[in-house]
Amino acid sequence: MIQAFGLTSNPRKDLPPAVDDVSFEARAGRVTALLGAPGAGKSTVLRLMLELQQGRGITCFRGRPLHRVTHPAREVGVLLGDVPGHPARTVRGHLRMLCAAAGVSARRADEVLDAADLSALRDEPLGTLARGMDRRLGLACALLADPHALVLDNPADGLSAREARWLHGMLRAHADRGGTVLFTTADPKEAARTADRVVTLEQGRLVADQEAAAFARTRLRPRVAVRSPHAARLAAHLTKEARTTRRSVEVVREEGNRLSVYGSTCAEVGETAFRHDILVHQLADETGDMGPHARLPSPSSSHLLEAAVSDRVTRPAADPLPNGEADPLATGETDPVTTGEPESPTTREPGPLTGTPARTPTHAGEEDARGRAAARPAEAPQARTPAESSPTLPPPISVRTAPGPLRPLRYELRRATGISTGFLTGAAVLVTSALTAVLLARIGHTPQTRLLTAWPRELPLPPAALGAGLLGALAFGDEFRHPALAADRGTVPRRLGLLAAKLLVAAATALLLAFLTVGCDVEMLYLVYGRELAEVPGDWLALGASWTGLMVGCAWAGVLAAGLFRSTTAGLAAVVTVPVVVVPLVQKVLPRPSVRTAAGFPERLREGLLMQWPFGGERYFAAVARVLAQPVGGALTLSLTALLCAYLLTTLRSRVR
Repeated sequence: MIQAFGLTSNPRKDLPPAVDDVSFEARAGRVTALLGAPGAGKSTVLRLMLELQQGRGITCFRGRPLHRVTHPAREVGVLLGDVPGHPARTVRGHLRMLCAAAGVSARRADEVLDAADLSALRDEPLGTLARGMDRRLGLACALLADPHALVLDNPADGLSAREARWLHGMLRAHADRGGTVLFTTADPKEAARTADRVVTLEQGRLVADQEAAAFARTRLRPRVAVRSPHAARLAAHLTKEARTTRRSVEVVREEGNRLSVYGSTCAEVGETAFRHDILVHQLADETGDMGPHARLPSPSSSHLLEAAVSDRVTRPAADPLPNGEADPLATGETDPVTTGEPESPTTREPGPLTGTPARTPTHAGEEDARGRAAARPAEAPQARTPAESSPTLPPPISVRTAPGPLRPLRYELRRATGISTGFLTGAAVLVTSALTAVLLARIGHTPQTRLLTAWPRELPLPPAALGAGLLGALAFGDEFRHPALAADRGTVPRRLGLLAAKLLVAAATALLLAFLTVGCDVEMLYLVYGRELAEVPGDWLALGASWTGLMVGCAWAGVLAAGLFRSTTAGLAAVVTVPVVVVPLVQKVLPRPSVRTAAGFPERLREGLLMQWPFGGERYFAAVARVLAQPVGGALTLSLTALLCAYLLTTLRSRVR
């Protein structure tokens, strides 16, 4: 069960709040529709309920606010728009990735695929899905954690009639299993047809909260839609025949050549047009909307006949009738209905949504009073402030912190391997590095260490390091570009578990790329030039530590910079900035080679701590010390430290807010 109390959005400068003191409930086992015209505040109400927007009020999901629910995805499934997944990711891969984020088994992805009838499209990329299939995928994502409640914003928008029926069938099935369903719509017919209860909003305020049957009686009326080039003549004849036969018929002039006839049938309207030789272009049964302020008709006025015509557009010139007389509707001359009862005129006011008249019977003695009231200038309704709506202000709503993935490492692995971008980038790096190594060997005068890593002196970084930095930047860049992890927010949660998972996967990718790069370069040099250029240097341990440190450092710099600046380009730019900007600064600070000062550091540390290094650890520690003492290693270490501190600072600041 969902209970909303006093939902009020923050005022917008000089404008009243978009939502003002809205309270309602959506019960379990039932489908509730939140109805309103575009701009009525439906989406704002949902965002306030889900604590995605600041304001006032409280919403309880089975008695608890959402920020007190341990796993919100298991309590409420949300669909607020299209699925923001990577267009190259498959449907099944996207759902498996979200399974890791929700902490459920990967088998759940296949279950919701079958439930949403998407099994045939499981291997299709998200970018190729039609709108109907995208809505099915969005519903599958909402059902992934098996939530009790479903909250959907205009789910049937843009769908065909068949897809809309399927969607509402799924919502009904969820409600029949004991779940709670709340969806928004702007179509009153859809609300009456598919919901058990209809909550109506108008200009951010609650105007009706009704059962679907009562809503249909008060809001919807059957009518005959007519389109004719002689709409005025046809309206006059329909009105005249209704007066003659003493039937309750109402004819409403719509825009253009359209008429809406209430209280009649297609057969009767067609026969009238045929008898008077009036051409008709359209004749169809429809259901008219009486507006959000419609009420049930009074039983005491059921004997009154309604035979009136109201125009929503400027009346055209008088169209002569077949007998040569002027059209009384076009000239404004009408005769009162002769019923034997005192004359009871009706006042007609255009409905707020469709302009359909809402009639209130009045007696003759009240006519003068109503005329005097209509002559007075209308006063604009004063918008109530939240303080005037209720004596006690509802509690403020703080934006709920986006939850991170429950299984971050599994989530990151499925995210990275679910698309071909990483594999294509790695292949391009290997090919470029091998060709560069062959070209450098042909030119000559290149040290063996640079030859094996394909690192020309003219480039700030080797191709492999740039590739590792790009892969690291894509780890966060793709998240911000396609925020599948927090689709309702359009951003990526700053969680230390997610950051640690991305750093770990980026480091493993960089190590694999470093090993494959050297192996491919050695193999190409051996095939082209023989064994002489493919020999491994004697100090391979220190060189290997420096090479792997450079690759991992570039990958981590890309991850941290992309997560900090929310862009893949910014992450790659930070990687390039290290050798171009930071290394010269470090060289100015350390004008002399600092490797000499690091020599013997492990031995001195062992003597100071009075401990022995197991398994010959002096060599490994010396290799690490040499890497950090070099200008590139020191600059990369400083850059990583600064980026990590900046990322942690922004994370703590967002949590404090």
